[in-house]
Amino acid sequence: MHYNVEPLRTSQEIDDFLWAVSQARYGERNRMIVLVGINTGLRMSDILRLTVGQVWGKERVMIIEQKTGKKRWLFLKNLKSELLHFTQYRAPSEPLFCSGRGGALTVNSVYRIFQTASDFLERDDIGTHTLRKTFGYHYYQQTHDIASLMMIFNHSSEQVTKRYIGIERDNMEQQLWDFRLGV
Repeated sequence: MHYNVEPLRTSQEIDDFLWAVSQARYGERNRMIVLVGINTGLRMSDILRLTVGQVWGKERVMIIEQKTGKKRWLFLKNLKSELLHFTQYRAPSEPLFCSGRGGALTVNSVYRIFQTASDFLERDDIGTHTLRKTFGYHYYQQTHDIASLMMIFNHSSEQVTKRYIGIERDNMEQQLWDFRLGV
């Protein structure tokens, strides 16, 4: 089977996914991973590298992306209260997202969590990149600023960015929805 990760396109899909990941043993942590991902557009590997001290009480923070080695600002103002609650009583040196054993969570572990949630939702198009694509999709829908999104994602062209976030597919489906000949 061909596996294609898609963004969560509606508020209802986002709410459903947040609910589904929250049902697992570490539901609050899982929910926070999703919130950080859909509000920053970070790759999962970068989300999991964050520490409590980097985000505690901050409205923005500079990180270096693991894949590209480039500096990037994360704007956390809209998550500040959730992050404060999530990190209270924790040491600044701790990973923001710990495994059940106390160490940093791995991308593979998050993938398994997401697969359990997507199975529950009867979806086969959710993976760790879903969060990044969801951020991009909604950023574009709200701003229509593909150039800024391209820079945020470090993509080489507008076409690559539109294809990545599923805008091309949406546009094609919308155009074909009522298209018919000879009927």
